[in-house]
Parts: sequence; C-alpha cells; structure tokens
Amino acid sequence: MVYEDRRLIHIDLDAFFASVEELLNPGIAGQPIIVGGGPGRRGVVASASYPARAYGVRSAMPTAQALRLCTQAILIPGDPERYSEISDQVMALLSKYTPLMEKVSIDEAFLDITACERLWGPAEEIARTIQRRVKEEVGLPSSLGVAANKLLAKMASEERKPGGLVVVPPGQEAVFLAPLPVERLWGVGPATAQRLRALGVEAIGELARLPLHLLEKEFGALGRVLQRRAWGRADSLLTPHREPKSMGHEHTFARDLTTLREVQRYLLDLCERVGRRLRGHRMRGRTITVKLRHSDFTTLTRSATLPRPTDLDQVIYDQAVQILRRECRPGMRIRLVGVSISNLTPRLPSQLDLFDQREAKLSRLHRAVDEIQERYGDEALQQASLQGPTNLCGIR
Repeated sequence: MVYEDRRLIHIDLDAFFASVEELLNPGIAGQPIIVGGGPGRRGVVASASYPARAYGVRSAMPTAQALRLCTQAILIPGDPERYSEISDQVMALLSKYTPLMEKVSIDEAFLDITACERLWGPAEEIARTIQRRVKEEVGLPSSLGVAANKLLAKMASEERKPGGLVVVPPGQEAVFLAPLPVERLWGVGPATAQRLRALGVEAIGELARLPLHLLEKEFGALGRVLQRRAWGRADSLLTPHREPKSMGHEHTFARDLTTLREVQRYLLDLCERVGRRLRGHRMRGRTITVKLRHSDFTTLTRSATLPRPTDLDQVIYDQAVQILRRECRPGMRIRLVGVSISNLTPRLPSQLDLFDQREAKLSRLHRAVDEIQERYGDEALQQASLQGPTNLCGIR
C-alpha cells in the first residue's frame, strides 16, 4: 500500500570510508583513494572515492585488480573505529529531526519526517537542511532522496550521486521509475533481469505495463511483487533505531605482537575508545569481552561480568587486563586485539557514583577529558603509556 501523504528521507554518505579519510587528511582530497586490504591474496576494496571509481574500481573488488585499474590510487588500510565514531556523529544529528529513524548501515539511514513537517518545514527543506548540516558540522558529503516510501527514497538518493538531492512528488512515483533500467528495482538481480529481457522488458516502466498474468506465469508470487514495485508501491514501515546491545573496538596489527606489555598498551587505547562511546550514548555495561587473534588466525574470546555496570575506561581496562593475563602464553604472536562491553543499561541522571569514591573521581575525570577531546581532538590528551612510535592510532 502506498501512503501518498507520508514523506520519508533516505540519506547515504557518499563513499563514506574514503570521504572520512579525506576529512582526516585534506591533502588527499579529490584524488583516487582506495580503502581496503593490501594487494595480497585476501585484500579487497571496502570503499573507493569517486575519482577512483572513474577507473572502474568498485567495492568488494580484489585490491590487486583495483590497483591495476587505477595505478595512481592512494591505498589506505582504514580505521573502522574512527568510521564508527563519525557515523555515530551523523546518526546523532539525524535523530534530532525525528524519533522514527532506521539506521540501515554505518553510512545510510531512513527517516520518517511526516509528522515533523510542522516543526521543521516541508520535506525537501528538511532534507536540504540535513545535507547542509552533515557537510558543515561533520564534514561529509551525502546524497538524499525524498519520497512516499523506502523503496523510492533509496532509489531517489542513488539518482544523482555524489552530493545529490532528489524529491519524488506524491503521485509521481511511476513517472520517476519508468525510464530507469529494470536492474535498479529492488528484487531484480542479474538472473531476473535476463528473464525480464526475454519478455521484452528493459525499463521499469515496461515492467509496470506488462500483464500481471505473464509475470505470475514467469516468476510466480514474485511477479506480483515486482509489478507493485514498478508502480512505486511498497511498504513504508521503518524499524526505528534501537540502542546497541554491545559496543566494542578492535585492531589488526601490521606486525604480530609478541609481548604482554605491547598488547596491554594497545588494550588501554581500545578500552578508552569503548568508554568514550559508552558515555556518548549515556550507557553503562557489565560484561567485558576480550578478543585475541593469533598469527595462525585462531581466535579466542573470553568474558567477565562486573558486579555493577560501568562506563569508566580504567574499570573496563582493569578487567580486560585480568582476562588478558589469564590467556597470554609464552611464544604467542597476536595479530588482532579487541575489547567489547555488553549487558548495557542506560545511565540515568539519578545514578550517582556513590558506591566508590575512586569511581566517582574517575567519572569526573573522564568527562572532563571527553570535553577536551571533543573540542580539540583525540590527540589533545592521552595517557603517557600511549605515547611513542607504536601507538595504536599511528600517532607519533
């Protein structure tokens, strides 16, 4: 069923990983950038800037093939933790416009702004404001689509990438879809497209006009679904954003770590990141999990549960180190370390740190550090043990 009075926005952050790398290093802006694994046997492209895409580079392509297509590309291994943090900033901005938000992935979301137009203005105006604020306040380009349902909003956002904004007016759904290649429609993969071409269908408008009995004969129940979508008819229900069940960070090293001291230093940085995210979401957690991957790719995870929830870096780190020391063995070679916290609960304003004076002091300290780092950047304050050439983030 189409709800012609509903207005949904789909936002897609353009070439997200590559755009974040340009944001962090403006000197490479506008150049062909590939974010992904090395050109070895397993390396694949996670994201490519639009100048790299002009050479045929695509996500999920083997990195070696991508570098053959674009020999001058800048290859960056990427920083998943930083991408997650910046994604959180964007989602927090979006949530200010409507409580009906569905986060689809790290770089895209749907917003139902139907009931918010009296507050924020017409749907197109809201979309333009969001696009501008994401660029000005976060520093990232985005493409947006505005339509009556999720299908059309997403297809509209894809129409003028990068940096586009396309509005499908109510009642114009079929007109918007008609000239588009049939492959653009949800549910039409290469095999289905080939079968449609055998029926003389190249564009979505031709699919919409095809007799239903022919589609049902060829595709069964899917035929009716495809024709409804070709007319722009699709469900508009969103699955609103829910608080995460866990938060974590992990890092894969360029060289294997061989000493407990090295692993502990990196573990401290990861715990600080986890604590900062918890406080940003106003959450606390009880169950700490440490993940270790060895040089032979065997992976070990161990957990411990605290007597009460926490959002303090040091408390998380103290428990993580206990787990680490129990599991470390002589001769271990560690290629990945991760820390996560689960069993989350909201931190309510009335939850004062009355149990432990040390925790109360740590809580005040962490919040002061958070404010400084938010204003001046993550490098503004760091623990002394994180200084030096082997800092996880590659700083100094």
